[in-house]
Amino acid sequence: MSNSTANISVDTQRTLVAIEDCSMARAADLIGDRWTLLIIREALYGVTRFDAMHADLGAPRTVLSGRLRKLCAAGIMTKRPYKKPGQRLRHQYVLTSKGVELALPLIALMQWGDKHLRSGAPLAEIVERKSGSPCRVGLINDAGAPVEIGQTQFRLKS
Repeated sequence: MSNSTANISVDTQRTLVAIEDCSMARAADLIGDRWTLLIIREALYGVTRFDAMHADLGAPRTVLSGRLRKLCAAGIMTKRPYKKPGQRLRHQYVLTSKGVELALPLIALMQWGDKHLRSGAPLAEIVERKSGSPCRVGLINDAGAPVEIGQTQFRLKS
């Protein structure tokens, strides 16, 4: 995507989508708070145990357990038992395939934050495993060609 300031155009010939019917609004309602996004980030980094998440995030235990319960109920994470020798049974929280699909919007947020909220080089990057080449989030059309954001528009389906 370019650094242009072009806006996405909106087809205003029709009424916009009601909040209760909007997929963007529903997704924001489910995962849009800071702690939930950070829990998903932790799981994407491979941190799956409650105590490790708590130590990394510093979230209050009640907040962390509540968000984990919500993510499990939504099918974004699953709770798996594990037991270390000599210790009691505990649980780890693992992303489901539905949860792993959240990597793309979170990478987009990270790259947006690197561009607009950081001064200095990014602390992490997404690279292709095989070549090590940096990757960035972008839009592609059905033919697989990149499309600049200014060349797109929101269009309601009939």
